[in-house]
Amino acid sequence: MNTLENLSFNQERALIRVDFNVPLDDTGNVTDATRIAAAMPTIKHILEAGGSCVLMSHLGRPKGNDPKLSLGQIVPTLEKHLGQSVQFCNEVVGQKAEAQASALQPGEVLLLENLRFHEEETKGDQVFSEALSKLGTVYVNDAFGTAHRAHASTTVVAQYFAVKKCFGHLLAAEIKAIDKVMSTGEKPVLAILGGAKVSSKITIIENILPKVDHLIIGGGMAFTFIKAQGGAIGKSICEDDKMPLALSILEQAEKLGVKIHLPVDVRAGQEFSNDTPQQVFPINEIPDDWEGMDAGPASEKNFDAVVKQSKTILWNGPLGVFEFPNFSKGTRALGASIETQTAAGAFSLVGGGDSVAAVKLFGLEDKVSYVSTGGGAMLESLEGKTLPGIEAILA
Repeated sequence: MNTLENLSFNQERALIRVDFNVPLDDTGNVTDATRIAAAMPTIKHILEAGGSCVLMSHLGRPKGNDPKLSLGQIVPTLEKHLGQSVQFCNEVVGQKAEAQASALQPGEVLLLENLRFHEEETKGDQVFSEALSKLGTVYVNDAFGTAHRAHASTTVVAQYFAVKKCFGHLLAAEIKAIDKVMSTGEKPVLAILGGAKVSSKITIIENILPKVDHLIIGGGMAFTFIKAQGGAIGKSICEDDKMPLALSILEQAEKLGVKIHLPVDVRAGQEFSNDTPQQVFPINEIPDDWEGMDAGPASEKNFDAVVKQSKTILWNGPLGVFEFPNFSKGTRALGASIETQTAAGAFSLVGGGDSVAAVKLFGLEDKVSYVSTGGGAMLESLEGKTLPGIEAILA
């Protein structure tokens, strides 16, 4: 793999695509610096190797130049994490940006303005990409979260660096983590897919079925499988039009020798709120006016047993409405099982917005092997797609 270790950065100016798309409050302060912190190993590696860094990122979805989405606002946070001063250029391409970039001395860092102030960025414009390429002598992509988009800064710019291009530490780690689940991980391999809809996970299920030994299906999408098998699910969420698909997935799994594990019981509520009366029912015997909102205690025990026999674990999607404390027990219990099994030597990868939010909420970030920052990019990888941002480095 083309990684930082394969290149010399001495006297080089690295043009690095980072993902600094961070949340800001009304006064422009960064409220969660996770993504900034995640880019530090790559930036520090290059500075310590005698290079300088030109950082480029998008922030939000601006329509043209929007001061509220200026990357200038994140400079204080970036300086704090880096432990040194950072220069800022309020342009992205052109004479001013080129002059500021070429004046950089080894050990110095320059942050460019928001790439998406230019519509050419998302269009993957050739001229814009070439202008970006003039800002560095080496290209480093460390933004996994945007690797599935063929934008100027993530993909097209790479073609202007014939040999001097590589993945940053973060992107390389993401690729390795997904590869572990999809091909090189120790068996048995377990995938846990939760969340509300089967439709959003179809391609993932179809792509990973031949690669896993066990598949836990939880969250709202479990009800589509239960109803398809004739179960009574009350007023629980269900995609009726996906019931034939659910049955064909069960059939396919059986042919492949993959064990599918569905919840056997649920914690149900009468209303969709945290304080609604709660009762446990078998998942296929939920009364008409009740709604399944979390995996039940028997399901927790079953899932724990499956996790405890797995050596490689992928977790994508919660087992219930974990945002409601009273309906977070199933997801919490699953997280605790994965934590224990990881401590016992298993490899665990957590990815997808809701699972990452759950892991953070329950304080498990450091208790699993890898938390993917990728969101959509990770899901596309699990669907078996080759991401343009990764392909551009390998080209």
